[in-house]
Amino acid sequence: MLEPDEPVKALNLLRTTSLTGVVERELEQMILSGKLKPGERLNEIQLSNRFGTSRGPLREAMRSLQAKGLVFFIRNRGVFVAEISIEEALEIYDLRAALFGLAGRLLSDLATDALLDQLEGFITRMDAAVEARDFDQYYPINLAFHDFLIKSTGNKTLEREYHSFVHKLHLCRTRGLVQAGGLLVSNREHREMVDAVASGQRERAHEAFFRHVERSKSRFHSTVTSEEK
Repeated sequence: MLEPDEPVKALNLLRTTSLTGVVERELEQMILSGKLKPGERLNEIQLSNRFGTSRGPLREAMRSLQAKGLVFFIRNRGVFVAEISIEEALEIYDLRAALFGLAGRLLSDLATDALLDQLEGFITRMDAAVEARDFDQYYPINLAFHDFLIKSTGNKTLEREYHSFVHKLHLCRTRGLVQAGGLLVSNREHREMVDAVASGQRERAHEAFFRHVERSKSRFHSTVTSEEK
């Protein structure tokens, strides 16, 4: 039998847990969108005021983001948005290519008219953003497109491992799209991927997905190399 105060404690725990999840998602979006820059210190007072919460849920959210590799803690200094080196980013691209190629192979066996219609919808929306030269519109659709592809494989382990790498790449990959003129080229590759899935040919789909990430890696590398000159 529950003690009189146990329902209250359970409700408070639920509220705290739910609030932590909301704060985590908001912080993650701020990091991935670039509102919080790599290397920037997270100000607990400002963020608590922004979200209208105490520091408890905020700190729990930060610990979750640390597990994702998006922030790091420095003792007696605070929490900072993570930065990754060019070398690490290139290595992550290689791992992402391998996993994304597998996703293409799996999807080639799962293609349905409904799935292909949804993929076509993503590409049409990205085409409109490319036409308008609107990166802020293009990028979230691009992320949603890739997430949808991975989730549609139905392979939870693949999804988990893929996102563990991609979260880190979000900290730097936007430069390859913007500065290397990659919006139009990238969406052409998306079309190739969907066509390959529609063909039902495993090897073709694997190659299209793998090659897309390899080309993204080349665009990123070309951009950062130019910045260093």
